[in-house]
Amino acid sequence: MSGPDMYHVCRRYVGRPVRLTLRGGRSHVGEVTRVSRSHVWVRPLGNQRGFNYGFYGYPYGGFGVPFALGAITGVALAAAFFW
Repeated sequence: MSGPDMYHVCRRYVGRPVRLTLRGGRSHVGEVTRVSRSHVWVRPLGNQRGFNYGFYGYPYGGFGVPFALGAITGVALAAAFFW
């Protein structure tokens, strides 16, 4: 999926819990809080490992952890994984 397509997919899920799959196979579960043309910000759900919290408060000033749209290979609603 190309960058512009992934932008529209991520915009659809703002405020909802999702599972992001990245290149290299890593996946992260969290709530999409913000989307720009180059990044999507995800606030982690629960106690997850693998998120980098940085130096700017609860993660990155409250928006969550930024992921480059070009690094994302898949987006799915997280609710489908918690039944």
